[in-house]
Amino acid sequence: MASLKSIRKRIVSVKATQKITRAMKMVAGARLNRAQQRIVALRPYAVKTGDVLASVAASMTAAAADPEAAQDLHPLLVKRPEKKVLFVVLSGDRGLCGGFNTNINKAAEREWKAKRDAGVDVQFLTLGKKAREYLLRRKANVAHDVVKVYDGLDLEKARLIAGWIVPRFERGEYDAIYLIYNEFKSAMTQQVVLEPLLPLKEVEGSSSSSRADGTAPSEFLYEPDQKALLERLVPMYVEISLFRALLESHASFLGAQMTAMDAATRNAKDMIGRLTLVYNRARQAAITKELMEIIGGAEALKE
Repeated sequence: MASLKSIRKRIVSVKATQKITRAMKMVAGARLNRAQQRIVALRPYAVKTGDVLASVAASMTAAAADPEAAQDLHPLLVKRPEKKVLFVVLSGDRGLCGGFNTNINKAAEREWKAKRDAGVDVQFLTLGKKAREYLLRRKANVAHDVVKVYDGLDLEKARLIAGWIVPRFERGEYDAIYLIYNEFKSAMTQQVVLEPLLPLKEVEGSSSSSRADGTAPSEFLYEPDQKALLERLVPMYVEISLFRALLESHASFLGAQMTAMDAATRNAKDMIGRLTLVYNRARQAAITKELMEIIGGAEALKE
């Protein structure tokens, strides 16, 4: 059995660790509340922006059946055979968040191997330290990395990332770009999402002649014209999509960290209880041993 001193030192160590995990849980919970408010506020805006863009793009795509009209199609709407793909992977900068980073990294590696087996050249843009380290250890081609992206997270950071991605897609350096991130469901639930970013995905059921319910589509007048509207709307949609993914990932990280630290705090409490019981038993055994020695000595003196 371990000595009383070693057991006492371990109890003190676990109590110190418990204070740290409890503090981290409280900090993550406070930050999660604000992050959750931001993502809930942004989601309707992002969805509506996508709807407006889909409406304009659907009419232009239908018109692009004419070879002359196809030249007016926005470069970010053009679909090409996938020969070179970029995965934008959003992970955390720190650990102590359960399986948050592990789930993202394994999903990125799984998609990478699937594309590679299909003969596609894959590169990565990493947003988060853990994804960069994981992929570099596996000799992945990390084309670009953004450090400390979650510090002071705002739309400007998403705009800078979009400024790196969009020109390269327009020049044909990549045929498709995908986002891999954790979508925030609740503090205890995050879901890994693989989402196409470029080219812009088609909306199911969109048609220039009729709607899904059989009614005629609404007629819109565009000023100055559809092409000018897309020139502004498409880059804005890419920025909003990136910003939403960043907010989703940040909120998911905080939720995972709060849940992990709550579990660690409870485990520390259980460990302290078990160690205290062991300590009391060892102390009782030591006291009993001392009493036995005193009694034995007294009996020897009587003889």
